Amino acid sequence: MNQEEQQHTRVNRALLSRFEPKVLAWLAKRTPAWVTPDHLTGLGFFGTLLIGASYILTNQSPAFLWFASLGLVINWFGDSLDGTLARFRKIERPRYGFFVDHTVDAFGEVIIMIGIGLSPYVNFDIALIALIGYLLLGTLVYILTYIRNEFRISYAGLSPTEVRLILILTNVLVFFIGDVKVRTILGTYSIYDFVLIALIVLLFSIYIVMTYTNAVQLAKEEALPKK
Repeated sequence: MNQEEQQHTRVNRALLSRFEPKVLAWLAKRTPAWVTPDHLTGLGFFGTLLIGASYILTNQSPAFLWFASLGLVINWFGDSLDGTLARFRKIERPRYGFFVDHTVDAFGEVIIMIGIGLSPYVNFDIALIALIGYLLLGTLVYILTYIRNEFRISYAGLSPTEVRLILILTNVLVFFIGDVKVRTILGTYSIYDFVLIALIVLLFSIYIVMTYTNAVQLAKEEALPKK
């Protein structure tokens, strides 16, 4: 659940950050009393399983891209609303929520990227490199949360919500125009490959820049006195 410890500052400067919190607050107010944040976490993970299975099943029919997109919507609903609901009802469990949310998220990222890699639209090695980049950036976020007491939800205008939207739009594009392949000097790649390659470049660039800048800043803050 998105329930970080209370002393942590949540930073979200994603492209949709002006609208998403309002939508989630609206949903939280109208969520039935019997629905708990844990129920929503479970629903989000069900969405993850649907995404992974649907991408694999696109080997049988491209129509399963629509089920993958449905899974992305379900995953957003459960994963994004659970923490909002807990805060709205004032039933936060900061350490439990932080632990469950991010362990489930990490496992979900593995399921989704392996599913994409086993689809006919993406080279498996590209999917794994994208997974590595996502997990590296996630690890950096957790480290900075501990060091800076600041939980950054977005980088370069992108949060998990924007990434889900990119995948949905790519699903729609691939469904309607087909599995178009482009030959390059490095090999043959699909539209989905190029989308993931762009994501890989972005993830690793953010990781390298943020690691370097924070290391330099921390070195200055904790500089040893000159003898």
